[in-house]
Parts: sequence; C-alpha cells; structure tokens
Amino acid sequence: MKGTKMKGISYVTNEKNERIAIQIDLKTLEKHPGWIEDFLDGIIAESRKDEEKIPLSKVVDKLKKTGKLK
Repeated sequence: MKGTKMKGISYVTNEKNERIAIQIDLKTLEKHPGWIEDFLDGIIAESRKDEEKIPLSKVVDKLKKTGKLK
C-alpha cells in the first residue's frame, strides 16, 4: 500500500517517518462505503502473501469428502 493515495485516508507516522497507523475520514467513507472493504481486503491479502498456497481442486476435493460440498 505504500505510495498509494486514497481520498479520506491519512497515515500516522513515527519519528522515523515510518507509517504506523491510518486515520479514516468517516465523512468520505459515508460517500464511498465500498472503499473501506477494498482497503481492508488489500491489507488482508498482503498479510497472507507468504501463506501456503492450496490449489482450488484440492480444496474442492476436501469439501466433497467432508460432505460440505456436493
């Protein structure tokens, strides 16, 4: 996300100018409710980038075997 500008999002930095938190303008958010979901999706995706990848076919097979998918 570094370098990305989003209207209504401000970064809080520490004494080393490192981003440590964000502030979200709620008035802007009211006008664009989908933005926060997109922003959070990006944060979640970034946090999971090093997790093990599982092919969709294996997930489907497992769900079928456990009876959670027909």
